[in-house]
Amino acid sequence: MPFSDFRRKHPAFTAAVAVIIVGLLAIDGWVLYKRVAYQNEIARLRSGMSDFERRRSDAVTNTNEKRLAMMMELLRRQAKIDKEIHLAVAVDSSKMYLERDGALLREMSVEVAAGKRLGSGKDTLHMAAPRGTRTVERVMGPKDAWEVPAWVYADRGVPQPATLGLVGALGPVAVVLNGGTVIYSLPSVGPLNDSSYVLPGSIRVSAEDLRAVTPDLQRGTVVYFY
Repeated sequence: MPFSDFRRKHPAFTAAVAVIIVGLLAIDGWVLYKRVAYQNEIARLRSGMSDFERRRSDAVTNTNEKRLAMMMELLRRQAKIDKEIHLAVAVDSSKMYLERDGALLREMSVEVAAGKRLGSGKDTLHMAAPRGTRTVERVMGPKDAWEVPAWVYADRGVPQPATLGLVGALGPVAVVLNGGTVIYSLPSVGPLNDSSYVLPGSIRVSAEDLRAVTPDLQRGTVVYFY
């Protein structure tokens, strides 16, 4: 039975499932934010625990990991049934897909930066690989300027210029998403001009692949990260 027919025959059930998915995705954002800090501190905390406390801590860790895995699987399935054209990024397998209504239109390899803690004290930033959903805000070309965050210069160990806006900072083609995440190509200028460095919290793709999919993207296009 087509999904549209099922939805018409069972509207209450479909609505309930949709509410559950939205709720889980909202929880997902909170869990991911906490997960980075948790991983950074767990080794230190375990060193001072008794055997009983370690076992209890392991049980909590397993529960959180199972919850995260379940949320990511739900998100992957949601991407598969999305009738609108969209991007889906499988973070752990470093793949990005252009999809629509279950059809795979293009598959691409991507580079994803590992989670990273930047700065110290009150100025600490926790940059994790993106998870959840984002939407496209704009597509950028080689002549567009991007305001490089000050923390990027600090992380790269290079002097920060007086003007942060830099033409071509995200390469010949890039996609800016809400929340600050970017899908970009290797630039020839600026602090991201290093093939061994991927901007934390973002995705790098070959310019060829990114050029191939950007004509199908517009403001509001959904990007799934799972």
